[in-house]
This record gives sequence, C-alpha cells and structure tokens, in this order.
Amino acid sequence: MATSASLESPASRFKLNQGVEIPVLGLGVFQSPPGKPTRQAVTWALEAGYRHIDTAAMYGNEADVGQAVRASDVPREEVFVTTKLWHTEHGFERAQKAAHHSLKELGTKYIDLYLIHWPRANSPADRLGSWRAFEKLQREGVCRAIGVSNYTVRHLEELAAHSQVVPAVDQVEFHPFVFDPELLGYCDRHGIRLEAWSPLTRGRRLEEPTLTEIATAHGKTPAQVLIRWGLEHGIIEIPKSIHRERILENAQVFDFQLSPPEVARLDGLRDDHRVGMWNPAEIP
Repeated sequence: MATSASLESPASRFKLNQGVEIPVLGLGVFQSPPGKPTRQAVTWALEAGYRHIDTAAMYGNEADVGQAVRASDVPREEVFVTTKLWHTEHGFERAQKAAHHSLKELGTKYIDLYLIHWPRANSPADRLGSWRAFEKLQREGVCRAIGVSNYTVRHLEELAAHSQVVPAVDQVEFHPFVFDPELLGYCDRHGIRLEAWSPLTRGRRLEEPTLTEIATAHGKTPAQVLIRWGLEHGIIEIPKSIHRERILENAQVFDFQLSPPEVARLDGLRDDHRVGMWNPAEIP
C-alpha cells in the first residue's frame, strides 16, 4: 500500500483494491446542517484543493453535497463522493432501493464509494444480503467501489467467509486514542484501506500534552498533527468542519512529516475512549 512519503496534496490518492483511486484527504459532513452550511463547506473544500467529500443517507445532506459538487468548476470525475447505507435499510432489496435513493439525492450519475454504514442488522443474513446488493450495484455501475464502515476484524471475517469481493475500504473511528493495530494489520494484509472518521476526536482531545508538544515542535496545530498521524499510517482522513478557516487548516498537512519516534509516542496514547455513539465491538 502507498505510504505517506508519496503524498503531496489533498488530491493525492491511494489506489484501492477494486482499481479505483481515492483522495487521501476528504471533507466529512456528519452533523453539517442541511442547506447552505453544507453547500458552503463543500464549496470551500473544493476551492482549497479537496477532491473527496464523505456524506451518508443518515446525515440528511446528500442533496446539498451533490448540488455543491455540480455547481463547482471542478469536473465531476475529479471529485470522489462517498455515501452510506444506514443500518435500518439492510437486506438485498432494501439496500438496492436505498442506493438508488441516495443517487437521486446526490443528483450524480454514479457514487464513487458506497459503504455499509454500520454492521448493525436484524441478522447476519440481512447484513450479507446488503453486501450482495452492493456487488450487484457495482456491476451495474451505480457505484464504482464498495466497502464497509465500523466493521471489526470479526465482521470482516464473516464477510470474507461469504463473499469473494473484498471491501475496498473500512471506515472506522481511528485516531491515537482509538488506535487498533489488530484491525490496521488485518486490513493491510487483505488489501483493505482504512479510513478514519472523527480523526480530530471532535475536538475533545486536542489539549493532550504529548499532542500539543509535538505540534509545537513542528509549528503546527494539534489537529494538523492528528491528521498527519493518520496519513503516516496510510489511513484516509476525513475531518469534518463547516468553518472555512478549519477546512483550510486541515488541508495544510502535506508540508511536514512525523518522525517514527513521534508516531510511536502518539500510538502510545491509546486508551479506547471513543467519541462515536456505538462501539462496533459490541455489535453481534
């Protein structure tokens, strides 16, 4: 897999196992209010050089993401759009219907990456039915790549036992405080690219002394160090913001690198204090 040494800008890309290239830095729009706030954030991100926007059906702002992408001067084929299947829509038929609804909301011809948002389902059969639907949607060109979100090694192994199609991406909460070497190693071995949601801990851990010390040493902010830490591990980063100055700040992470000892110090901050609403390990 590509490493941080090859990254030069937000538009730098990793090649996924399904042949699609994904920009290493994206704008997340979780909890971005529908309407002008989301449209403006996406516009600012694209102006700043982002080429990756991450939304979901549950966020309620797919239409605004699509509108901002279409209104941009950036060609559609250069913008990577991710959206997700909510867990209440699991199952072969429901998942297909949900995907087409998301496509209509986005107003685009295709989805670049479609993810199972959570492994929560009425049964493993429903969860696997969703994946079969994803395979069909990919064959039909509705989505260019398919993957999962919030899957643990156990969930990935369940999927591997019933499908020949390996997820392109596993999007999970991932930052130094929720650092999972086992999951990272599993994904590396199987060609799955990890992607981090809430890489900035929703601002809750930015005053951690080790983090601030390393940030000061590089003349960077703690948020920039957290993003760079993920990139050093070969992880796709999708920080969220609706503020222009933060969107710009989060993109200014390609002019420095962390040393191996600094990365190790940040790895050592792991305490499993999550900011997400569910712990995937507790999902059957």
